[in-house]
Amino acid sequence: MLSTFVIVFLSPNRIHNGFIERMRAIVPVAGVGSRLRPHTYTVPKVLINVAGKPIIGHIMDRLIEHGVDEATIVIGYLGEKIREYILQNYRIKVDFVEQEERLGLGHAIFLSRHTISRDPILIILGDTIFDADLKKMMSSNHSVLGVHKVEDARRFGVAETTDGFIARLVEKPENPKSNLAVVGLYYIKQPQLLIDCLKELIKTNVRTKGEFQLTDALQMMIDRGDKMKTFDIQGWYDCGKPETLLETNRILLANIAPPSAPKGVLLQTPVFVSPEAVVKNSVIGPNATIAAGAEVENAIIRNSIISEGARVSDALLEDSIVGSNAIVKGSYKRINIGDSSELEFY
Repeated sequence: MLSTFVIVFLSPNRIHNGFIERMRAIVPVAGVGSRLRPHTYTVPKVLINVAGKPIIGHIMDRLIEHGVDEATIVIGYLGEKIREYILQNYRIKVDFVEQEERLGLGHAIFLSRHTISRDPILIILGDTIFDADLKKMMSSNHSVLGVHKVEDARRFGVAETTDGFIARLVEKPENPKSNLAVVGLYYIKQPQLLIDCLKELIKTNVRTKGEFQLTDALQMMIDRGDKMKTFDIQGWYDCGKPETLLETNRILLANIAPPSAPKGVLLQTPVFVSPEAVVKNSVIGPNATIAAGAEVENAIIRNSIISEGARVSDALLEDSIVGSNAIVKGSYKRINIGDSSELEFY
């Protein structure tokens, strides 16, 4: 199912060989986010708040900042909530494509083919927040894949290079021959060739680990003579698991200006406290996000995310994620403990 919403263009057009060239981003966000349950039972993963805004908000802001003026959002699970957020907060041309069956990233991109012209495209995975010079990446005369050096590449697609170009791409290899993990940021100079390769994969039902993989289509492009290079992405922040989400929250908060502390509240920066949150008699931070509509009272919260509309009182929270509209209420304890004793509360 394809629906289009045309609003206004904010970014300047590029001119290539005398023709106006627009930059479109494809953002697949159809996954169920099983590793972030129970939060993703009611909220799509990309709408989970990190450092003051939803994951997809960080992605869209960075794309627009770097000149992207059109976007295709591939939605599925709880997709209407994603659609609503995008349309309420952004004013670029957006197409929504529904992936009813989650048959892999390659399948998601293939479903978007109606929105793709012959102009280059940028593909970015919806659970990845990045900090990179996209304009430099997109100035290449060749397709470019964002990579990051990792210690264990078995969980990723891996790029093997020869003479500065990618020779081979392998999806989650058991014995990686390279530590260059493909991190979910792709600049494709010949998108119609990509569509042709994806069509061939789907027609012949070629799957890897049960899905139609974008990696396989990119390898087919290389085999057909397309030149691809790598681009080092140092600022790559994974939001796929609770521990990596909290780590990303910590990193992003370090770049946010400290808010003003409400009366009776101690802020230990870095923190984000929404102006629409109510915080009383509490210690917030370091590395804590308090989202809009949240209420916090008589609490100590550090290295945690308190989501929209949540209420926390009389509690000490650390390394925690409190979902939207959840209620956490603790209690103070009375003890009578002797010398040389040890007591731990869990």
